[in-house]
Amino acid sequence: MGDSFVPCAIAMGTYFGGWRIVKLSEMRLTKLHPVGGFCAETGGGVTIVFLSLLGIPLSTTHTITGAIVGAGSIQRMSAVRWGIARSIVWAWLLTIPCSAFFGALLEYIGRPFLPK
Repeated sequence: MGDSFVPCAIAMGTYFGGWRIVKLSEMRLTKLHPVGGFCAETGGGVTIVFLSLLGIPLSTTHTITGAIVGAGSIQRMSAVRWGIARSIVWAWLLTIPCSAFFGALLEYIGRPFLPK
């Protein structure tokens, strides 16, 4: 697997699953009108490009979801379902330590089976 596999994998992941995340965010977090959706996607895209040019790693899902919350809250603060937004933030915060724990656990379990 060469270096060209990584962009292909990212593109395939976005194509098959990323649109579901954005659609779910738009439908459950807040109701966006077409202009609000355009502004959220444009703002998220500009943020992604700008921070990428600076070499700062970021999650496109987090960026777009934040843009959707921002576009929804411009209408009025009560237009955003803050309980769902809070659940999303908790899931983001728990992802790294949980992934680290399970990665360490699998390494510990699989270590005897690895070639020396």
